[in-house]
Amino acid sequence: MKLGLTFGYWQQDPTPNMVELAQEAERLGFDSVWTAEAYGSDCFSPLTWLGAHTKTIKLGTGIMQLSARTPVCAAMTALTIDHLTNGRLILGVGVSGPQVVEGWYGQDFRKPLTRTREWLDIFRQVIAREQPVSLDGKVYQLPLQGGMGLGKPLKSITHPLRSHIPVYLGAEGPKNVQLAAEAFDGWMPVFVSPYRMDIFADSLQHRREGHEIAAYCSVNINDDLAAALLPVKYTLALYLGGMGAKDMNFHKNLMGRMGFGDAAEKVQELFYAGKREEAVMAVPDALADEISLSGPKDRIRERLQDWQKSDVTSLLIGCYGSLTDKYETMRFLAEETL
Repeated sequence: MKLGLTFGYWQQDPTPNMVELAQEAERLGFDSVWTAEAYGSDCFSPLTWLGAHTKTIKLGTGIMQLSARTPVCAAMTALTIDHLTNGRLILGVGVSGPQVVEGWYGQDFRKPLTRTREWLDIFRQVIAREQPVSLDGKVYQLPLQGGMGLGKPLKSITHPLRSHIPVYLGAEGPKNVQLAAEAFDGWMPVFVSPYRMDIFADSLQHRREGHEIAAYCSVNINDDLAAALLPVKYTLALYLGGMGAKDMNFHKNLMGRMGFGDAAEKVQELFYAGKREEAVMAVPDALADEISLSGPKDRIRERLQDWQKSDVTSLLIGCYGSLTDKYETMRFLAEETL
């Protein structure tokens, strides 16, 4: 199992010490480093900055929102970064949700599966550069149908460094996970338990050889298990209550399939009622524990073996604490895994 280091997206201010941490990850033998976006900082600018300060570590977007860019714009950005970093890019993408897509980007969220398939088709045409790009799709049309009627299929002026840039799909729903297994180079689950991978068995049954599963996992070393789980519970409460509409929350749906449906419903109710601290406390310890590596080192060492026995091929870790704490976490995991 490979290790990746994920920084997520910026909060109020830029994430501190990204370059130093990425350089340490590279020195320790980590396979990849990842940046993300929500509705603030973008995913590509920090990633390019990290690429300029590292030499060998792979650079991933985890994730880029499909609605943020047309497929051709994303392909142009990807092939540019791939050239600048000597072929180190992994493009992780996802549909996000209706609140962001329609509220932030002003686009229709409907038909997410169709949009994703067509997006990937166009992206791969650009990168392969075998012929002018065209698609008469339900969501995307190249050239545009209508308008001035002067559009024509085009090929990229710039020759991509690689004819195939790996693209992973961030997905939670059964059909989206199935699409990740059948059409993409990898799947990126945001909340996954190595003890409950069976809930994805049907969706993953057609995985191809070499298909990656790059799973997020928060790591918090602390002799006090309750204290170690607390930041994970804060994250879960936010995603169950604040990252999705009340009647369409993909994270909440996933928790139901994992067996925590009643608890997820309670967390959402408390969050919507403005009782944020109570919502955090209502997150089951067992759920926070299974999707993270939390507690004393000996406990984490033991549970790390369960991740290694799972289908996960790359563990994308998020570290807590001070810069010193993060260095310690990364070194510990490298010693135990690599």
